Amino acid sequence: MADDDDIKEYRWETGYEKTWEAIKEDDEGNLDASVADIIRRAKRKSQMERKGHTRLGMMRHMYVILDGSDAMLDQDLKPTRQLCTLKLLESFIDEYLYESPLSQLGFILTRNKRAEKISDLSGNCRKHLEALKAHYSQPSNCGGEPSLQNALELALSSLKNMPSHASREILVLMGNLTTCDPGDINITIQKLKTCGVRVSVIGVGAEVRLCAVLCKTTGGTYSVILDDVHYKHLLHQQVLPPPAATTGSDNALIKMGFPHHAPTDSKTTSLAMCMCHLESGECKLEGGGYLCPQCRSKYCELPVECKVCGLTLVSAPHLARSYHHLFPVVSFKEIEIETVLSQQITHCFSCRLKFTEIHKHAFQCETCNRMFCFDCDMFVHDALHTCPGCATNQQTFLAMMETSK
Repeated sequence: MADDDDIKEYRWETGYEKTWEAIKEDDEGNLDASVADIIRRAKRKSQMERKGHTRLGMMRHMYVILDGSDAMLDQDLKPTRQLCTLKLLESFIDEYLYESPLSQLGFILTRNKRAEKISDLSGNCRKHLEALKAHYSQPSNCGGEPSLQNALELALSSLKNMPSHASREILVLMGNLTTCDPGDINITIQKLKTCGVRVSVIGVGAEVRLCAVLCKTTGGTYSVILDDVHYKHLLHQQVLPPPAATTGSDNALIKMGFPHHAPTDSKTTSLAMCMCHLESGECKLEGGGYLCPQCRSKYCELPVECKVCGLTLVSAPHLARSYHHLFPVVSFKEIEIETVLSQQITHCFSCRLKFTEIHKHAFQCETCNRMFCFDCDMFVHDALHTCPGCATNQQTFLAMMETSK
């Protein structure tokens, strides 16, 4: 009977992955390596689920709702939840705007049962970092309870005016287990669904049923962090553009401007005031900058939406940088290390790491049949976006390009 009880599982246990069984101590009694390996495996699993030739929301408009309640002052994340979130958001903003150069980001802070917009939708990384440091870097910036409904309504008031071809998203970083709302939040959830706004939630505390219902209704994702490393992983999962909605989005040509940068000392460039800093009072009468080809307004950096004529101003590299999302590198095939060594393949093709039995697996590109280690597999799919084996073989590379067309 005892053996039968050990084998038998409850029905609720079958829906969960038993990650605790994969955790092992190293020689020094630490668990960091095992936890990191679990996160890396989960990251590769999410990569394998990505498929090419999928319609994606490349022009994204996302508001990040920050929990500014007392719960963010807890010290389960070091030094506090608030400062850990602030540190991770710095790298998230850089990577989000780099990987999605045609997108815009904004921030909303909810505290003391209210919500306030601390940063408007923009592609200016420096502007967002300054707003976060000004409104979310001190313990005094957190207090009271959050109001999830007020924050969602504030974000919806801006997102509902976005064009139909743009992706409308909200990311909620929730540390409190309660929310103080002025009305029925279920009505707000239905509004978000009707307007095609996708809401995702990252729980810094424990799982909350309301957040699960919110994400399920709007088509977002809901996750609860394990530690700061897992927190960073969940944040960077939001960098990749989501699949575009099958309904409510139209196929249409989007008008864009590609301004050239005029040198500051050019005699042919007339002096003009920069529209980027006109509201802040830091604007100076200078030459150079990026001139809108439609109304000739000047801007310091790209991408940006012209405040005069509404034309989206980008550069050619911004469009090229978004290309790899549409045609990602095909996932490599995972092969047992014993099989690899039996084929007289002893080194990783990319980094020349020597394969040993402690690696357990190697990864093979099914196009060029080259073998890679785990770290190179992650680097190729995360940063390089091109298989080194295919790139060094001209015939294979040309065939791959024909297939992508």
